Amino acid sequence: MRKANALLIGSVLAASTVASNLAVAELSGNVGFTSNYIWRGVTQGADDSAISGGIDYAHEAGLYVGTWVSSLGGDSQYEQDLYAGYGFDAGPVGLDLGYIRYMYPVDSAVEDDFDELYVNASYEMFSAGVAMTVDTEANSQYEDDLYMYVGADFEVKEGLTLGLLYGDYDFDDPSSTDYSHYQASLSKDDFVFAYEQNDMDGADGDARFTISYSKSFDL
Repeated sequence: MRKANALLIGSVLAASTVASNLAVAELSGNVGFTSNYIWRGVTQGADDSAISGGIDYAHEAGLYVGTWVSSLGGDSQYEQDLYAGYGFDAGPVGLDLGYIRYMYPVDSAVEDDFDELYVNASYEMFSAGVAMTVDTEANSQYEDDLYMYVGADFEVKEGLTLGLLYGDYDFDDPSSTDYSHYQASLSKDDFVFAYEQNDMDGADGDARFTISYSKSFDL
């Protein structure tokens, strides 16, 4: 009986701990639409529109995990991302450290999956970040791609924000072309109107305008 009581008390305490952890955590979802899914200055779906959605689990201590899925237009392929990280404040600077895996599940013959480590920082209206490829499905010989960006957000008037961003992609594979890109955007509530430009040659480097809408909600 004493052992049974101890087990019962232990179970209650464990359940209480789980409930307490859940109470300080947040589960949320998001859905979105864009006229052109552009990632790091390059269209991901041959300039087609895309729909997306995801689920995130965040603890008040700063830990988070999530998944995000987007259509890619043109064919039946889609992108699914899995990520986990830790966000915290170091004095006035906000820091976000994490790991993300980009997957393209439909055609197993296409080996495009890759993994990154990333660090993002923010200070008042300014932001910066770096991401390094640590694993690639296609070619393990070249896995040290490096992406860096700096950005700033300015409130033009109440509820309307001007965003500016510059990014640079440095590929480890000598057969890939390094490039830089620029973005200027206006956002209000859940809508974003953006201008995108990169320094690639040909049609890939043409300027593009996009309209996007996204909505987050608690689950």
